[in-house]
Amino acid sequence: MFYALHSQFGAALIHPLTGYVFGFFVVISVITYWITARAVRADANNFMAAYFGSMVVRLLLSVGLVMVFLYKGGAHERPGRWTFLGSFFVLYFLFAGFEVWSVLSNLRPFSKPGINPK
Repeated sequence: MFYALHSQFGAALIHPLTGYVFGFFVVISVITYWITARAVRADANNFMAAYFGSMVVRLLLSVGLVMVFLYKGGAHERPGRWTFLGSFFVLYFLFAGFEVWSVLSNLRPFSKPGINPK
């Protein structure tokens, strides 16, 4: 989808680094999944702490990525700065929404009446 938009509208809509940002979020999703799975494996009651801890890790690494972009010269690209930030936030909220959706869909079997997860 990003490739089609970039080929149609160019850098005015999709920043050239959007593919790298997508890869960054894939890696961050794998890391946060690993953190959550490892903490839940250690103690099943740690799910909330592990989930919110992995969200904090994702948020801090994402803010770090934006700061590195701005520090390395992205702040001086007038239109490029806004297209990068727009692409970044669209991807950030897509991955965050996917994560929330996956948590909610996995909780659905436990919310049926008469089923005790213990």
